[in-house]
Amino acid sequence: MLGPRALNRALLARQHLLERVSSGALVEVEHLVGMQAQAPLSPYVGLWSRLDAFDPAELAAAIEDRRAVRTSLMRSTIHLVTAPDALDLRAWTQPALTRGFLSSPFARRLDGIAIDEIAALGSEIVRDGAFSRAALGRRLAERWPEGDQDAMAYALTSHVPMVQVPPRGVWGRGGPVAWTSQEAWLGRPVSDRPDAGRIVTRYLAAFGPATIADLGAWSGLTRLGPIVEALRPDLVTDRDENGRELFDVPVAPRPDPDTPAPPRFLPEYDNVLLGHADRSRIIPAGRAIPLPPGNGASMGTILVDGMYAGTWRIARASDRATLTIESFQALASADREALEVEGARLLGFVADGFEPVIVMETSTT
Repeated sequence: MLGPRALNRALLARQHLLERVSSGALVEVEHLVGMQAQAPLSPYVGLWSRLDAFDPAELAAAIEDRRAVRTSLMRSTIHLVTAPDALDLRAWTQPALTRGFLSSPFARRLDGIAIDEIAALGSEIVRDGAFSRAALGRRLAERWPEGDQDAMAYALTSHVPMVQVPPRGVWGRGGPVAWTSQEAWLGRPVSDRPDAGRIVTRYLAAFGPATIADLGAWSGLTRLGPIVEALRPDLVTDRDENGRELFDVPVAPRPDPDTPAPPRFLPEYDNVLLGHADRSRIIPAGRAIPLPPGNGASMGTILVDGMYAGTWRIARASDRATLTIESFQALASADREALEVEGARLLGFVADGFEPVIVMETSTT
């Protein structure tokens, strides 16, 4: 039986949050099976928290030269993935993207316009350029003048594999969202037969041990039982304290539950907080967390002793950068000191050249 603390240390080790590792940015992105990227620069902080001597220019260059892309994947959310993963994961997650659109208000606003016709015309439009969703809606309205432009644009981005092009997500630059064809951008179509078993084992290597429900929560997909059952002979199994069956790859870190866990600053939407149906391995009992965590594009989360323990944000004014750390309860002095040390390093990474200021607060809610 594996308790929450054993599962916590296994998760932290596999996410490289117990100890930073010496690895290239794309190797780490691939290991994590993609990184949440709704907040455009969040993957940079996520990699800084996991890698020794991470250089943001390395990831920025990979995005600009098309070795990494931003695209809609797991849970119908924007992820940063390597180019090969974009081809496999988009094909694998397409049923979830389709289901998500069909259950949205946009689907009811199409007023009989066939999605396959929108996808066919939209594929032609995005093959030769990059467009905002608003621009896509206007182009589609040339064919369906009475159609709801927002609904048509969302139908298109949900059903045709696309990427968000640079400078969106590029460190030090940034830019508005502009979509183009994934096939045109990468020069290859999505996989016609994605290897679901390989994707599942990669998930377990980065997030396991895990239940089938955990896998579904991470991916947004359903009916995953047969895939896991086919893999069973090559997996190991355990039970959690509630008797649920946990699946795992045979060779993966399982540190002693008493292994010390240093404080970590996570970016907005980090998958380590969202990768399981049962999040008790990293979120304390009774602690509500917005989904996704944080408040969009300005607040990250902190881990203390491996658990979700508060939030952080950075505000710049004049020549000063202030890191505000808000914990959910009073921290031990050793934890406060360790957070301040790690926070100073974070300021040096995201606000180099500014005068660093750290403010520690305790939430009253």
